[in-house]
Amino acid sequence: MSDYAIEIKGLAKSFPDFQMKDLNLQIPKGYITGFIGPNGAGKSTTIKMMMSLMHPDSGEIKIMGQNIQDHAEEIKARIGFVYAENVFYDHLNIKETERLIAPFYKKWDHQKFTDLIQSFGLPKNKKVKDFSTGMKVKLSLAVALSHHADLILLDEPTSGLDPIVRKEILNILYDIIQDESKTIFFSSHITTDLEQIADYITFIYDGSIILNEEKDNLLQHYRLVKGDQKLLEHDRLKDYLIGLEKRDTGSIALTKEAEVFEEMYGDQLVIEAASLEDIMYYFTKREGF
Repeated sequence: MSDYAIEIKGLAKSFPDFQMKDLNLQIPKGYITGFIGPNGAGKSTTIKMMMSLMHPDSGEIKIMGQNIQDHAEEIKARIGFVYAENVFYDHLNIKETERLIAPFYKKWDHQKFTDLIQSFGLPKNKKVKDFSTGMKVKLSLAVALSHHADLILLDEPTSGLDPIVRKEILNILYDIIQDESKTIFFSSHITTDLEQIADYITFIYDGSIILNEEKDNLLQHYRLVKGDQKLLEHDRLKDYLIGLEKRDTGSIALTKEAEVFEEMYGDQLVIEAASLEDIMYYFTKREGF
């Protein structure tokens, strides 16, 4: 049995203005993996192909060890999918929504759904159209968890939520992952959310996977280096820089080799910890350097 919830090999998908080519990715079971990248990088395209809502031009996707193209119906029953947008009928309340959805899942658990609705503080008789954005996300999570899904796919679920509701959602996700049989794949452009709860980070840029590492390793090893432009652009150091931004007051660059800069320049440079947002930003500046 595979140790990976998601395995992608040689995935390719072309559009008139975008190309995903030879995408390879492995997502371990039992953890939260944050999926980051700028708009248009390929996050939603990748998730749609995982859900068999879009077919790749070539390559293979396995979910829980099974090929999605050969076992789509069986695999979808094991996936809980949470969108940022509302996917429920506005004119229905929660009871009516459950009555509509439950027949699609062989493992639907009415008691589990009822308990989650109560735990999330959702009103049973209120129509979905009158729900706040945060309440709709909670309803999506309740549905995703009530058919005992092994993999929870979230596509920008906290986008547009206020900080308090975002924190509530993150706490729910953290509680879910305490059951080590569950796996969460969480696409978000709000990197501070992922810094709080993710175990792994996958960074996609321009249709390619740039990083796929443990979050703590990323935050431990990447550093921002700040200082005089002439120092950072020294020919001996360019190979140690990952993206460079020039400013009137000096330059800022990302590096994985901070000790090299400390040895050469000491306190002439300022070296600081890099956030996930910093790492993502400076990798996208790489081509311009």
